[in-house]
Amino acid sequence: MTDPKHKTDAPFDEQIIREYLLDNPDFFVRYPELLLAMRMSHNERGTVSLVERRQEMLRGRVTQLEEEITALMTEARRNEKIFRFNNDLQFKLLECEDLGDVRQHLSQALMGEFGFTHVRLITVHEVDSELSAIWSNRLARGHYFGRLTASESCRLFGGEVGSVALTRLSEQCGQVVFAIASQDPAHFHPGMDNLLLDQLRRLLDHLLPRL
Repeated sequence: MTDPKHKTDAPFDEQIIREYLLDNPDFFVRYPELLLAMRMSHNERGTVSLVERRQEMLRGRVTQLEEEITALMTEARRNEKIFRFNNDLQFKLLECEDLGDVRQHLSQALMGEFGFTHVRLITVHEVDSELSAIWSNRLARGHYFGRLTASESCRLFGGEVGSVALTRLSEQCGQVVFAIASQDPAHFHPGMDNLLLDQLRRLLDHLLPRL
């Protein structure tokens, strides 16, 4: 005779029970006493009832949704700030009469609004091997976010910086790098979006060939 404690085959098909409960979500409404009778293990609290476990899962889900909503609201406020900033800056730059005015307004606006330490429009010449290497390597994809080597930082900004955002302007502008630096090493990073930089690049692409 086989010992029931060592029996490996379940007397029912668990998949059938699972599918039945999914198809009949009101099952425990009809048999509420089962909710209190059923127990399940919990990593921290030992054994808890199915009702307690469900309440805990729902609380966790509510917390997750609250965090997602907070993140979405933060992102929406950030995008609104960028939109308003670019809208104001656009009118100022369109009034500029030469490249010097563009550089000045661009630097003052970005450094004043976001606390960046450097803002540059740099023309790349083929005889400048350091700039040419940055153009070919760092900007192979059109833009770059992150850290630079000490020599790259010195060539672009005259000294070491924390992190940078670099982008190529269109061919109509020539080989021009639009470069922004932050003292914070973590401010610009490869995983960030390029909403601010892309909108400014498009504005400069439109404006510079006209000057």
